[in-house]
Amino acid sequence: TAPQVTALGKLYAGARHADGRRIFPGFLPGAEEGEGGWATWITGSAPGKNLLFAFANGFFADMVYEKADWDYKTADLSQAVKAADEKTARTLNATDPDLRRFKDRGGKLILYHGWNDPAISALNTVDYYQSVRSAMRPGAVDPFLRLYMVPGVQHCGDGPGPSSFGQGGSTGPADHRHSLQLALEEWVEKGTGPSAIIATRYAEASPGTSKGAAVKMTRPLCPYPGTAAYRGAGDPNDAASFTCVAR
Repeated sequence: TAPQVTALGKLYAGARHADGRRIFPGFLPGAEEGEGGWATWITGSAPGKNLLFAFANGFFADMVYEKADWDYKTADLSQAVKAADEKTARTLNATDPDLRRFKDRGGKLILYHGWNDPAISALNTVDYYQSVRSAMRPGAVDPFLRLYMVPGVQHCGDGPGPSSFGQGGSTGPADHRHSLQLALEEWVEKGTGPSAIIATRYAEASPGTSKGAAVKMTRPLCPYPGTAAYRGAGDPNDAASFTCVAR
């Protein structure tokens, strides 16, 4: 129906103030169907029966307004965001792009995000990464920061893509070429910055359940803004058939 199409357009566009200014980026196509996708996070089995509603309603009712009977249906979005920022931003927001003190202490940071994430828009992490590069200059960022965007992967894992790459709870080859965690250790302890990370999709796709499972797919995760490109020959389910290219 027309109202459904309008609602869908708003989800892809992201939340905005009445004057059109963006509050938060919208969702990307890809997780509308399938386990752990929109049915879990966005649409639910009925109005109010999804995780985003549970988190958002609880946040505003309990943490922002401290009113158990707060009603989202009568809320003004711009005013609600303003109230949330005033009360919780100092504690909860992780949006400061100036990471010079972290860098000067020898800190290393690896960010990742699944392009199919139905909980938090992947574009928000891309925006933050770009804001750091703008604030600190690209040459100052590369020695301590990497971003990996993961195709077909939802919130922290799951989805049709290669969902095991050493993130929390996942299993797989225990080396720095297949694990973000071990790549970070290699970077901090030996000074070797990571390049492509090989992500794996097992026959049992959920992270933490892949031990002994058959490998269905491997794919290189390239440091953003690089992306994996098919070489034109070879098994499309084998990471060796891809190379990282600038975008």
